[in-house]
Amino acid sequence: MQPVILDVRALRKQFPGTLALDDFDLQVRRGEIVGLLGHNGSGKSTLVKVLSGLYEADAGAIRLGSDGADAFLHVIHQNLGLVPTLTVTENLDLVRRQRAGGLWPVGSDERDRAARLIGEFGGAFSVDVPVSQLTAAQQTIVALARAFDGWSKGDHVLVLDEPTAALHGDEVDVLHRAVRTVAAQGAGIVYISHRLGEVVDLADRVVVLRSGRVVAHRDRGQFDRRTLVDDIAGTVGSEDFRRTRASDPGEIRLAVRGLHGATVRGLDLNARAGEIVGIAGLVGSGMEELASVLYGVLPATAGSVHVDGLPLPFGSPRRAIGAGMAFVPADRRRLASIGAFPARENITLPRLKPVRSWTGAVSPARERADVRGWMRTVGVLPRDSEERRFDLFSGGNQQKIVLARCLRLNPAVLLLDEPTQGVDAGAQTEIYEALSRFVQAGSAVLVSSSDIKELVTVCDRILVLRDGVAAAEFSGHDLIENTIVRAVVDDGHVSASIEQDRAS
Repeated sequence: MQPVILDVRALRKQFPGTLALDDFDLQVRRGEIVGLLGHNGSGKSTLVKVLSGLYEADAGAIRLGSDGADAFLHVIHQNLGLVPTLTVTENLDLVRRQRAGGLWPVGSDERDRAARLIGEFGGAFSVDVPVSQLTAAQQTIVALARAFDGWSKGDHVLVLDEPTAALHGDEVDVLHRAVRTVAAQGAGIVYISHRLGEVVDLADRVVVLRSGRVVAHRDRGQFDRRTLVDDIAGTVGSEDFRRTRASDPGEIRLAVRGLHGATVRGLDLNARAGEIVGIAGLVGSGMEELASVLYGVLPATAGSVHVDGLPLPFGSPRRAIGAGMAFVPADRRRLASIGAFPARENITLPRLKPVRSWTGAVSPARERADVRGWMRTVGVLPRDSEERRFDLFSGGNQQKIVLARCLRLNPAVLLLDEPTQGVDAGAQTEIYEALSRFVQAGSAVLVSSSDIKELVTVCDRILVLRDGVAAAEFSGHDLIENTIVRAVVDDGHVSASIEQDRAS
């Protein structure tokens, strides 16, 4: 049996009103991949921050490395930790140059090295652009390349916090091959993910957290997807959510004709009152950029968008809001929140009128009551935590806060981009239920997601984008996961597949 190279014993971390880690134990052996799972707010993010030295534990012990060996801890955080204003090359070379005592100009050797590093993860993009201009998937590749670069002899532990949240298909496969390779070389891996299928395929063991305590510890062969959902949630998970689909959707609330912008090239679509429309597609299909183009974050160059029959000018989020749109982007930390503000202000900031007193000033009591109601509607935990800073909530609870803010605006059209990215099974159910209740009041919802199972679960119709246009559409009995996956990756010849899946 291989030696233990990460040994965490009786770890305890408490915040005001919350016991984030409660006598937590974790052992990782050389060459082992351990999946760490748990509901949002279960303590996973706190553990990563304690291991990284960002938080100091209140009690317990952490031992890194086996006897006599040099030991190294590498962490890829959920927010990646890249410097957005620096280029890919500068981010990959930053630590090495700092250790050498200088930040000299980047040369051809550094560029070639950066291109080689990202190429090992399937990256084929420019290394001379700031990482802020990369897609989420490309930024993840940069962070992975940086973490895997320059490993030396000794005991290495790699902590991956939601490493595939922004990756798709082949990119996930590349990451998993890299993780297995590093483990085969003797590194210990702590793999944190809400994508349970990945954990089932990859992990040698799983440890499940709930409310800061280990509630399940299973070796390979003792767990499958259903078992893990039950362990995480303690109740029925998101896979059991079944939405009653809209049998007779109402009037058209969103009409898009011939839309061009970013990778969208001539798209037509309608979304009706009471309807949730899903958008699926590969990277570069237009799926990732559509919501941002509609909302005015990315420029549109041609076509038209109408909300409730009225034209929406391109390129202005302010006008989109005025027309009755709301947007939950995939990158909630950078694009949808003010981390230093409490949850209360993040929720009420776009619309203060309902919480003002007769003098025009914001009424603290009215604002607090309003925010608590919305936080309970979407299931933010812990309850009555409206004064906690946004960036101190777990990822899933941050997403619920952003969703609460948008629902509070009562938009005619709600746009969501990867709505449950980095969100656990139990929180997914709560988000799905909130969206289902919301459309019953007559609004339209457009959901862009790389998770086909999610789209099939929650949507009335699904459009598959390819080369910026709608290449296929599915509804009713045709909402079959395997069929839609084939439509996403195929050349569009899916009619025979539909009949085959219906028969099965």
